[in-house]
Amino acid sequence: MTPLPDPLPIRSRGPLDARIRVPGSRSVTNRALLAAALASGESRLEGAASSDDTEAMRRGLMALGVRIAVESDAWTVVGVGGRFEAWNQTLDAGASGTTARFLTAAATLATGPVVVDGTPRMRERPIQELVDALRALGADCEARSPGGCPPVRVAGGGLPGGRACIDARRSSQFVSGILLAAPYAARDVELSFVDGVLVSRPFVDLTLQVMRAFQARAEWRGQDLRVRAGFPYQPRVYPIEPDAQSAVYGFAAAAIAGGRVRVEGIPAESRQTDLLFLDALESMGCRVERKPDAVEVRSPEHALRGVEIDMNATPDAALALAVVALFAEGATTIRNIANLRIKETDRLAALETELRRLGGLATAGPDWLRIDPAPLHGAIIDTYDDHRIAMAFALAGLRVPGVAIRNPGCVSKTWPNYFDALERL
Repeated sequence: MTPLPDPLPIRSRGPLDARIRVPGSRSVTNRALLAAALASGESRLEGAASSDDTEAMRRGLMALGVRIAVESDAWTVVGVGGRFEAWNQTLDAGASGTTARFLTAAATLATGPVVVDGTPRMRERPIQELVDALRALGADCEARSPGGCPPVRVAGGGLPGGRACIDARRSSQFVSGILLAAPYAARDVELSFVDGVLVSRPFVDLTLQVMRAFQARAEWRGQDLRVRAGFPYQPRVYPIEPDAQSAVYGFAAAAIAGGRVRVEGIPAESRQTDLLFLDALESMGCRVERKPDAVEVRSPEHALRGVEIDMNATPDAALALAVVALFAEGATTIRNIANLRIKETDRLAALETELRRLGGLATAGPDWLRIDPAPLHGAIIDTYDDHRIAMAFALAGLRVPGVAIRNPGCVSKTWPNYFDALERL
């Protein structure tokens, strides 16, 4: 990929009339990678996403002894049958929260001790809740940074299983990590939740969907989760859907610049969580058409409307919605998004700062963000090495002249060619 100017100016334009295809889902790819790695035999992941996050997962699994071949149209994974032949390995999750948390749980299935580590920011992101739940299930592990953050040492030797009450108030990734490893526990695994709270539940439902596709027995039992031991993953050919988390930016582009954007390849039955973003755009006045293999968003006939919305299920999409809200008539309040403060950066603080930099009236609270209408102007946006800050604020430049993005290369974490795709709109 050709290096991008830094800062990168965004070309204003609109209305749009565009069709795009986004990369394969990073969320689905990392879940399917781990299931395929634990299966006995060869799986083929068609359309797997190539990004910093999925590369971190691939490298981690290969360090645990999994063979993975990357081709242009698919990744071939030779599974290890539920046991990683690894001893004294250190796995580098980079800046990928899914990788750090999924591999921590999976490392309980290694023959010997494994350390999971990452970037300096990863050493500030919580993982103690996952460690506590794994201990309750009989695993031997320890988070070694202050505040219960990586690096994490996992003794390996297997996951005994049983029942645990997990604190999932800050991240659903703690739950998904345990679920993905649980088919290889010695006993059934049952999970309940502290205070009955599970943040971003749709991501857990996505995990269950992938597990079942690989023939695991995993289900909700009332308000709890249960994974049956003795029903291992089976190898298979598995198609990876286009990424709804990336599609959000195409949908938001139509709302901001006007016109229409059609994202190809998203099946009507998709369970990807960030498709809930479409409901928010409809509330703001956009027209959404869901087709068998595509989704099209058209801008409102008149003006965007401000909304009050709970985005606990899709907190990452809140960044794009906050930028859309700059162009709405009336205030927008986004609620129940406290876990944005423990992402790649404190995203709530970053949103408040950068929305104001464009002239917006933005106020962030502990778990909410309010955006009021105000005259906008161009600005150079700081991205805090956070891919979603870069992608979301670039959209403002479609309508506001003079917007430029610092450190645009940070989008490689999830969509390396994002700015090429944006320019083609």
